[in-house]
Amino acid sequence: MLGADKEPQNWFTGGRDKDGSYYSPLTNIDAGNVKQLGFAWQYDLGDPMRGQEATPIVIDGVMYTSGTWGYVYAVDAASGKELWRYDPKPDYFIGDTPAVTWSTAAWRCGRARSMSPPPTDACMRWTPRPARRSGKADTITDHKLPYSSTGAPQIAGSVVVIGNGGADMGRTAVRGYVAAYDWDTGAVQVALLHGAAPRRTAL
Repeated sequence: MLGADKEPQNWFTGGRDKDGSYYSPLTNIDAGNVKQLGFAWQYDLGDPMRGQEATPIVIDGVMYTSGTWGYVYAVDAASGKELWRYDPKPDYFIGDTPAVTWSTAAWRCGRARSMSPPPTDACMRWTPRPARRSGKADTITDHKLPYSSTGAPQIAGSVVVIGNGGADMGRTAVRGYVAAYDWDTGAVQVALLHGAAPRRTAL
């Protein structure tokens, strides 16, 4: 992330860089030629059908994004050809738990790895080519409560930080929390509750 500007062709996180600027320093497209842009390709996420709200990330010519219920997709950014998709085999009957996720995150150590939090109970990681899940951690403290994890994970050093919400679940609302997990083992490093009153305070 600190060197994002040295690799402007890559979009490492939802906001591109550590500041979340959402700004690309690339100069091939400018005010003079933007009107020449046209439709290049489309990609069908397939079933299950639900809202798609994730911001893709792009690393070394591969576009990664998360879909509904924790699905993850990798496509060739130039052609739109699918390289792989990951089906987390979710439980589609979890009641009101949101099905959409908002992005993936990447961590590089010699080679890129991508990860995404499914909206129900886990945070998973993969090696990128070919797709292979290399870790999984349960992120829900109590499966009897309507927690959901839909936001993009944040990676800091050797930990993965994610938030779990549930304050928008009406009468069954629960207090959200943020937790950090060890990248290699999935062990919880720290968990922080947010808000003073369960069922009333949003994350």
